[in-house]
Amino acid sequence: MTQTADTASTQRLDRQLAFLAEAEKLKGVVRATPVMDDSRFENSAEHSWSLALWALVMADQAAPEVDPVRAIKMLLLHDIVEIDVGDVPIHSAGGKAHDSAEIAAAEDRAAERIFGLLPADMAEDFLATWREFEANETPTAIYAKSLDRAQPVMLNLQSGGGSWREYKVTWTQLEDRVGCKINRGIPGVWEAIKARIFPWFQDNRRV
Repeated sequence: MTQTADTASTQRLDRQLAFLAEAEKLKGVVRATPVMDDSRFENSAEHSWSLALWALVMADQAAPEVDPVRAIKMLLLHDIVEIDVGDVPIHSAGGKAHDSAEIAAAEDRAAERIFGLLPADMAEDFLATWREFEANETPTAIYAKSLDRAQPVMLNLQSGGGSWREYKVTWTQLEDRVGCKINRGIPGVWEAIKARIFPWFQDNRRV
């Protein structure tokens, strides 16, 4: 290996390690959803890992054209931007904050900064993957986004209501903000989840 090649290899590794060090900060981003025993709130790194597992386990529920491996990649990367922006709960501000233009712009800036720590080829690939997930148009992105909505629903049920209690969420609001998005990519999973969570809303008179 020439000195120039050796230097380039070292610089590439330095950038990869810099990105990985930055990504560790995701463990410090606290979400609105508690863990299943309601002892504390989930962090965004835990959420990303859980979703990667969901993508693997639920692959047989996906449309035939979905690439589950690419979905796992999307889900491992999708919340990296929260290092800069923080978690924006889907039920906050009456359900309007999460998909606002202001948040979208802030997240795009964060994606450019954080993925920009990587070598150029990886930065371009990761940023394109993140933007594909956000656009929610390809079959794989739709599948991944549906999982991103499903996992917190199950955690809220397991923890006795979780963020539904915090934000006084009704059944209609849940269907409008979350259910329709789950149903778009994994309708069979949404039907199974509905059967499990609807009694909670009935018992708490939020139907």
